[in-house]
Amino acid sequence: MKLLLHTCCAPCSIQCVKSLVAEGIKLDLYWYNPNIHPYTEYRSRMDSLREFAKGKSLTLVMQDEYGLRSFIKAVESENSAGPAKAARCAYCYRLRLGKAASMAAEKGCDAFSTTLLISPYQDHELLKQICEEEAVNCGVEFFYRDFRPHFREGRQQAREAGYYMQKYCGCIYSEEERYLEKRGGA
Repeated sequence: MKLLLHTCCAPCSIQCVKSLVAEGIKLDLYWYNPNIHPYTEYRSRMDSLREFAKGKSLTLVMQDEYGLRSFIKAVESENSAGPAKAARCAYCYRLRLGKAASMAAEKGCDAFSTTLLISPYQDHELLKQICEEEAVNCGVEFFYRDFRPHFREGRQQAREAGYYMQKYCGCIYSEEERYLEKRGGA
């Protein structure tokens, strides 16, 4: 099986890649994350993923599209009452995973998946639902795995390897929430 694996960062990729390769799956990594802000965060995650892919001799397909203004505009317009977390996450998942499904079909892959499925902080059921919908839309299979049991091990391996370790999901709203929680104001 040839799989296109949407990747959000090196730490989330480590255990996903290890597991998939152990199953004998041939994979390429795919970077498309216009939701990540600010630009320094975007670059740090992208550069770390490049280093990981190179170290594992994996092909990394890059769609380097930093999109602060377009992301905020879309999230705000979809949510007239403000960017509620569930709605903005759904928009973000659909944006990135729709592109991943489309790219998998374009590259002739059998399926696509995402490293977002390793995070206990993501809405796992919503991710799965959106991936299944985008698979149908693009005519490519969604390859599902619950990687969450390997999350902590992957984080530890990323620290040991010296990969950049982010402190929030990626969007400017999650960064704000992280800051407010630190101050006890969320």
